Parts: sequence; structure tokens; C-alpha cells
Amino acid sequence: MNILLVEDDIILAESTACLIKRIGGHQVYITDEPTEVFCYCQSGTIDVVMMDVHLPAAEWQSEFVNGADLSRLLKTQPETAHIPIVLVTAYALADEQQKLLEISQADGLYAKPITDFKAFLEILVKLGNQR
Repeated sequence: MNILLVEDDIILAESTACLIKRIGGHQVYITDEPTEVFCYCQSGTIDVVMMDVHLPAAEWQSEFVNGADLSRLLKTQPETAHIPIVLVTAYALADEQQKLLEISQADGLYAKPITDFKAFLEILVKLGNQR
């Protein structure tokens, strides 16, 4: 399975990718650049996207965007709408999570830190296999 990991913290991204590869044997692509997110997703090789909500330096078409914005943009494009997206965030309170899911049109949302990574990876794989 090919997983696109969208994360601005490179140390966290690399450690997460290492866990995904070690536990599940999946291919992981890492970026925090919106242009690369769209290129990867439009390539047809990505099975599921794991995206941080907080992307402080991300800019798309001269506007700053976050992970929820990118998720919504991907979900509204015919070429990428079928790709499951799971948002991860350290900032959303429980009552904000539903609103964030509605705005982003994401398929799931999880709080960081992810405490049961194996179970989380199983959910990513299940979503990726449904596409």
C-alpha cells in the first residue's frame, strides 16, 4: 500500500514513516508542500493520505492553507476525491473534531499522539483497500 504522509515536522514524519514501514511494510511518501500533495494524489499511486491539520508554511495558489483545507480541495477534485484521507492533529478538542471533519470532508480524524499505532495503521489499510 502507498501512503502519503503530509506533515511539517520532518522528525515526526520520518519516525512515523519508519513505524509504518516496520509494522506494515507499506511504502510511505512524505511531503508538506501542497503542490506535491496534489502531484502525488493525481499520479494514481496513492492509496490513502495521512495529513496533519497544522501546516504553518503551506501555501496553495498564493494563500496559506492547512490540512483541512487541502483535504477539502482533494475531495472536491474528480481525480482525487476517491482517495481516503485521515487527518491527525494535536490541537482539536473533542467538540471541534466533528466540525473539522465536516469542513475537511476527510474520512477520519485522530488526535496526536497516536497511542495505539498498530490499530491506527489497520484503519489506514482498511480505508486504503476500500478505494
